[in-house]
Amino acid sequence: MLIDTEALKRLDLKAFFFDMDGVLFDSMPNHAKAWCTAFEALGIPFSSYDAYMREGMTGASTIYQAFTRHLGRDASEEECQRIYKVKCDIFESLPVAKPIPQVLEVLQTVKQAGLEIFIVTGSGQHSLFDRLNTHFPDIFCREKMVTAYDVKKGKPDPEPYLMALKKGGFEAHQAIVVENAPLGVKSAVAAEIFTIAVNTGILKDEDLSVHGAGVVYHNMGELLAELPEIIRTAKR
Repeated sequence: MLIDTEALKRLDLKAFFFDMDGVLFDSMPNHAKAWCTAFEALGIPFSSYDAYMREGMTGASTIYQAFTRHLGRDASEEECQRIYKVKCDIFESLPVAKPIPQVLEVLQTVKQAGLEIFIVTGSGQHSLFDRLNTHFPDIFCREKMVTAYDVKKGKPDPEPYLMALKKGGFEAHQAIVVENAPLGVKSAVAAEIFTIAVNTGILKDEDLSVHGAGVVYHNMGELLAELPEIIRTAKR
């Protein structure tokens, strides 16, 4: 899939917005294992592919969908809280995910180009900034983050990316999003932001392109190779 150069030429690039899970950290295998194990205990079929397809969705929405699909009813608030706690406990017990290969070089290239860098994630981890600063020193700052605490609606709703635009004082044509998840792509495109998808997981490319990704790369190395030209084309 070739990048839409004409669309890039219409941008006035000022910032990049990065998702976290699957973009900065190789954490999706852990999330998938935690969800699968939590649902398996309830006798609810839930595959790793299901987890990847629902990445970015709130935990409650993931649970409600699974209950509706397989049990024909909504989960109660108590069930939702209990299952999500089980999922989180399993996730926390797994080895800490490492950064995605070459994402640091991608971030450094963006920073060296004089562009602002935001993180847009559905995560609500209180230690999030400290973890980012440990692995990506001097890249992120607290004022340039949109987390679960900043929005009422998660991806695929456009609110997270609209909030990033608002925080930065940008128009949609002044940013590029880097995502790895169908719901994240859908969220960014709904906010009318040019979106680059990096398929770092187990999904099919069409799972990302069908929602409007401007290009789909298979790893950060592919993006890194073309990033200088992307920036030159999009930055006035």
